[in-house]
Order: sequence, then structure tokens, then C-alpha cells
Amino acid sequence: QVQLVESGRVLVQPGGSLRLSCAASGSIISMNIAGWYRQAPGKERELGADLSGDGRPNYADSVKGRFSISRDNAKNTVHLQMNSLKPEDTAVYYCNAHLIRSPDYRVLDSWGQGTQVTVSS
Repeated sequence: QVQLVESGRVLVQPGGSLRLSCAASGSIISMNIAGWYRQAPGKERELGADLSGDGRPNYADSVKGRFSISRDNAKNTVHLQMNSLKPEDTAVYYCNAHLIRSPDYRVLDSWGQGTQVTVSS
């Protein structure tokens, strides 16, 4: 079974830092177009940051200068480093990626299970 599994600390104080990781498991050839979305209570799910196939990052205005997305192609893993966290960053964070499945090369639009991140003192 092909899936994305998230990990990371879930409670942090304002001004603190947090790193989320998401790893693809199963029979994977590669991971393309990976990103992180978030959904705050009572709000729509929104893009936080993503990486295009050529590795260029794209950030929501609300996180620019504070969040950094990166990937490890050898491990089919994507990370989100979050700095200078604010209470309004509190949300469920989901990783998303297009996974190329082995052996049929089928493209799977996959989502992680979600990680509740709370920024509070």
C-alpha cells in the first residue's frame, strides 16, 4: 500500500520552531510536486508551501519568511520547517504529493493523515 506518513511535534509556544516530516512508503518510484496544506478550525484548507517538480518552492503570503519546505528525493520525504510560529498558525497540517507507483508508473495524488499543530503559551 502506498501512503504518506507524517511526523512532528504538535505543541509549541509562540515564537518557537517546529519541523514536520512526511515520508512516502510502499512501492514508490519517485515523489513529485510535494506540498503542505493546513486547515484551521472553521476555515477552508489552504496551501502553506509546495515544491514544483523542478524543486522551486512556493509559499503562502502568511508564511513567507517564516516557513521553509525541503525534500529528500533519495528518501521520498518532504519537510516543513516552521519558525517564528504564531497562534494563528494553529491548524491541522497535511502533506500532499504526487507519488509515482512501482511498477506501473501510475501517479497517485496522496495525502498524509494530518498533524494537529497548536501554537499556544
